[in-house]
Amino acid sequence: SPDVSIFLSLEEAEPDHYEKLQSPSEDFYATVPTQSTVKSSEGKKAEGSAGLYRLLCLILTVVCLILLILVLILGVKLQAGSRVCAPNDRSEDQLGPSPTCSLDECQSRFPNFPVKRPACQQCARGWLTFGRSCFFLSTTRLTWPESQKNCSASGGSLAVVTSKSVQSFLTKKGKMLYWIGLKHDNSTWNWVNDSELLQSYWTEAAQKGDCAYLNSGHPEEKNWGRASCEASAYFICQLQF
Repeated sequence: SPDVSIFLSLEEAEPDHYEKLQSPSEDFYATVPTQSTVKSSEGKKAEGSAGLYRLLCLILTVVCLILLILVLILGVKLQAGSRVCAPNDRSEDQLGPSPTCSLDECQSRFPNFPVKRPACQQCARGWLTFGRSCFFLSTTRLTWPESQKNCSASGGSLAVVTSKSVQSFLTKKGKMLYWIGLKHDNSTWNWVNDSELLQSYWTEAAQKGDCAYLNSGHPEEKNWGRASCEASAYFICQLQF
């Protein structure tokens, strides 16, 4: 009959339609990667990143160690090179101030300055400290001009006695006749630093000469004498600081 034939034709046609749909589905799933393949790829990438990170950490650690060593070396050198006062390597016979620290620096570090053994020496070896001056009592004899030249080479001059305390100090420390920085010129007595002669300690004995000396063997009130400037005598140098 017609109905039976139509049903048979539809039933026979259905397998063809399903067959056409099954083929694309099989092709689509064939192209999708499996889960194990994805995990393997991600693991390799993570392992590579971790290796690079460890390498960078190692490099930074080495650089930091090198910088630390350099800082330590520089710190040791700076600490060893810093000094309060310059070294005094001069000989004892050299007349000249030692290259030491300033008076203000010494007083700030040592409020009770001067002390018996000060860390900062204001005067060179062989020089005597009194007030703000260094004095040197020579052990050789020269003329007055030669004595002044010798003191000038040390940065000072023949001693200028400006107070009774200086007069007393030099008299007690000395044992000889010493040239001092006082000279007769143009009918007046003048100090080598051009300061005015305000107080004198002349002996009462009559003498001649244009240059003054201090006789430490006499009382300090009257122990100045005068002699020829070409005579030889010991001398006292003074250096102010």
